[in-house]
Amino acid sequence: MEQRLFTDKVALVTGSSRGIGNAIARKLARAGADIVVNYRKEGGSSQAQGEQLCEEIREMGRRAVLVQADISKKESVKKLFREIEEQCGRLDILILNAARAPFKPIERLLERELKQLVETNYIGNIFCIQKALPMLEKAHGTVVFISSLGSRFYNPAYPLGSMKAAMESVVRDCAESLSERNISVNAVCGGLVKTDSFKVLRQYWEEIHSIPDELFVDPEEIAEVVLFLCGPASRGIRGQAIIVDKGLSNSLYRSAKKT
Repeated sequence: MEQRLFTDKVALVTGSSRGIGNAIARKLARAGADIVVNYRKEGGSSQAQGEQLCEEIREMGRRAVLVQADISKKESVKKLFREIEEQCGRLDILILNAARAPFKPIERLLERELKQLVETNYIGNIFCIQKALPMLEKAHGTVVFISSLGSRFYNPAYPLGSMKAAMESVVRDCAESLSERNISVNAVCGGLVKTDSFKVLRQYWEEIHSIPDELFVDPEEIAEVVLFLCGPASRGIRGQAIIVDKGLSNSLYRSAKKT
């Protein structure tokens, strides 16, 4: 049984029906929080996974609210936070996890892909911060953004990395501008995780097969650091991106090109 640091607190985890967001939602629930589970597209596999996650959270004795919302659309974000206020009455923790991007080189991105990249992974996150502010201020709440190593190292066919880097700058800015409102803002920069997107990534990055298994990160390990940043023990940390990558980024590695 995990220590229930977050009893009577409410956490929103965007894009939490699967992958890293799913692990974060479970971890927060086990620590006592009620969870708002968010998914983007109605009627698909993400909705079914979100419903299953909510059932599991309720079995832990916690409250779970499932809300469909596409964070790239301002009206959808307004609806999301209206439902949180109506159903939960408060918000203590905002986890910015939702992400969406094609796997292709930046120079080959179509106009619609560029817009999707920015609208979901940058503008959408800022929409969420803006709408969450009144409730987070009342709760002296926490914002944690889920970043990746693509924000600072080259990753083949991974334009999402540029948006992750931009959001890490937003984290630094908001950590300062919101500190007077007693809102904590940090990020977790995850290493290589074998989620659904990894299955696509390995099609573009042949050398990934040569990386030892012990350097891959489990979603649970990222969730544990998120839990730490949401708790009182992290009160001295502000505007930082904590790297969780099993030490992968400690050594710069480039495999020999095939001849």
